[in-house]
Amino acid sequence: MAEKDCCYSCSSASETLRWISAVVEFLNTYSFFRDAHLVNFFRDKLWESLDSDWIECLGKEPVEILLQIPSGLVKHDWPPSLKHFLLTLNSLVFPRQHSHSLQTVLPEWLNLNMEKKIKITSVNGVLGQGMNPKKKHEVEILSALLSCVAHSVGAHTIIDVGAGQGYLSQVLSFQYNHSVLAIDASSHHGSVTNARAQRIYKHYAFLMRKSKSEKTSLMVPKTITCRVMSIDMLKDLITSEATTCSKDNGSEQHRDDYGDMGLQQSLCRVNDDTSSMLLAGLHACGDLSVTMLRTFLGCKEVKAIVSIGCCYNLLSEEGFDHVESQNGFPLSRGVKSAGLSLGKSLRDLACQSAERWRCLEADDGIHNFELHAFRAAFQMILKKYYPEVMISSPSIGRQGKALRRRQKRETLESVPCHKDSTCASSSHIQSRMEDNCPPVKSTEPETGDRSSSGFETASSLFRDSRKGDKYSLFQRYSLSGLRRLGLKPLQDIDFCRIWDEVEPFSEMIGPYWSLRAALGPLLETFILLDRLLFLQEAGNSIEAMMLPIFDPELSPRNVAIIAKKI
Repeated sequence: MAEKDCCYSCSSASETLRWISAVVEFLNTYSFFRDAHLVNFFRDKLWESLDSDWIECLGKEPVEILLQIPSGLVKHDWPPSLKHFLLTLNSLVFPRQHSHSLQTVLPEWLNLNMEKKIKITSVNGVLGQGMNPKKKHEVEILSALLSCVAHSVGAHTIIDVGAGQGYLSQVLSFQYNHSVLAIDASSHHGSVTNARAQRIYKHYAFLMRKSKSEKTSLMVPKTITCRVMSIDMLKDLITSEATTCSKDNGSEQHRDDYGDMGLQQSLCRVNDDTSSMLLAGLHACGDLSVTMLRTFLGCKEVKAIVSIGCCYNLLSEEGFDHVESQNGFPLSRGVKSAGLSLGKSLRDLACQSAERWRCLEADDGIHNFELHAFRAAFQMILKKYYPEVMISSPSIGRQGKALRRRQKRETLESVPCHKDSTCASSSHIQSRMEDNCPPVKSTEPETGDRSSSGFETASSLFRDSRKGDKYSLFQRYSLSGLRRLGLKPLQDIDFCRIWDEVEPFSEMIGPYWSLRAALGPLLETFILLDRLLFLQEAGNSIEAMMLPIFDPELSPRNVAIIAKKI
């Protein structure tokens, strides 16, 4: 088995452009994957676009193997053309494994002395209240990183864009003593942030009085509720807040909330002539991350930026979305000249998490494949009985997963859980969920249906399921989908016939979806390289880099784009 090994570099604009060109060439070569959409699996007979030996080979593999393909797994006995596809793809993906680069690459890039390496401090006690493990992990690492970047570039204030409930802002203020402006579109988030900050302030103020600390003031983040829709909006917020807020005003503004101790409002250090800011975005959604990058280049007060993007599916794209402001993709001249469009389907695919795939249990993987089969079969119903709906590219959301959760909950309440086998058969799962009956042993022969490891294969799991169970689930799924679309079920809908037509090919959807999902990390790489190249194209006055900073199993969107002005 071979693991992916990136052989490209993005330390300069020319190297980044070379990497981008290789990605574009790969995606054009395998355009049958790029242009496909899984909901049309049966309608367009997508399996026919693949070499038959790919499907035959992967159909014999255990589900556990299929779930590792997006993470870069390749087996030596697979067909040469399949290995070439996966090995080439893996070589083009930006490495996202959490490493020691935060303590090696970044300090050198920031020109820090060896004794001033980034110190990650645990967030505990009152500061950590309300954070789940994922958020705690992200805030601990990012707050330490931001503090070092701020000191390195001399930033007086950190602007937390898309601050949410203020976890990052409050750690930066209370733990690292930074001036912080927290911007979020939700007024509810602003209220929660302020209320939480008040509790934290009182806690620290009590400790300071009790210990008779020499420290006489605390930094508290300032919150602003604003939906940032353009670069000009963000620039106006930055410049206006930096020039109008003073130390005394900040103290008076919150004296009733925070008591008589000297309170330093987050922007009180900033004055008109020396304002210096750091833009930060922890999973700023869609175009917001792009707006931050453009603001960094266009606003003289902003000296550095640390951006971890999210929700690529919500990016506006040139040629696809009608928006008045600039599009979120593509950004760089290099990607624009390449002429490769993504579209919503590929932007959705860029959000796939290889690490989450790898961590799935076999049962959950099978459920995932079955839901995609149901959705593709439901598309056949729309095509035949509701052709006018097909024009609007209907979305029925996550109702299939909700159905599965309800069935699992009902099962757990009524049937003891059996864990006798490593990989439960689909018939076992389906019979427990649908009929609450004892497991039904498959009558299918085992020859060719199990790998040498003894795990059941994807094909055998699909075939072992009783037809009645699968059909019943599909019918329930379809009726739920019609309700979600506001459609009245027609009396002449022949659910059984539709399922009979597609069921023989349903076992191919697992291998196909695993291969297409492997494109997810590559598409995310493409989007991130576009953003990095956009900064590099600004010239020698900008230094920029990409760095994986979080554990990808905890936080799949873990790559930070970090840039500073020289």
